[in-house]
Amino acid sequence: MREGQVIRVAGMGEDGTGQGGSGDLYLRVRLAAHPDFRVRGADLYYTVDLAPWEAVLGTKVIVLTLQGRVVGANSTRHKQWQTIAPGAEHGLPSGQGGEHGDLYVVVNVRIPEQITEKERDIWKELSRISTFNPRTM
Repeated sequence: MREGQVIRVAGMGEDGTGQGGSGDLYLRVRLAAHPDFRVRGADLYYTVDLAPWEAVLGTKVIVLTLQGRVVGANSTRHKQWQTIAPGAEHGLPSGQGGEHGDLYVVVNVRIPEQITEKERDIWKELSRISTFNPRTM
C-alpha cells in the first residue's frame, strides 16, 4: 500500500437506483505517522541526533529498522555510516517482485543550548586552533 493509493472494492458501495445492484466502494489509503520513521514512497527515513564531538570523532548509535535494531558506527575516516548485511530489506515493499525501498539515516548534529564556562573555553580554544571553515568547502 502507498499513500494516496486507491483501492476498488467491487459491489460494496451503495445500492444503485431502481433495480441497480450495489456500486463499487473506493478507498483512498492514508498512512498514519510513524513515531520513528518518515515515509517517502517505499523509502524510510530515520533521524539520529549526534553531539558535535560524536560527529567529528565517530560513535556507535542504535538505528531502528523494520526488522529491529542495528548498531551503526559513524566513521568519518571511511565515510561510512552503518553496515547492514547483504540482502537486508529495510524499506517498505515497493512492488509485487519482492522489492523493497531503502532506509536512509539522517544525521542531525545537535549543539547544546547551555554550556559551562569550561566548555565555552574549550570551544573558544578549538575555534582559535582549527583551520576548518565550512564556508570554503
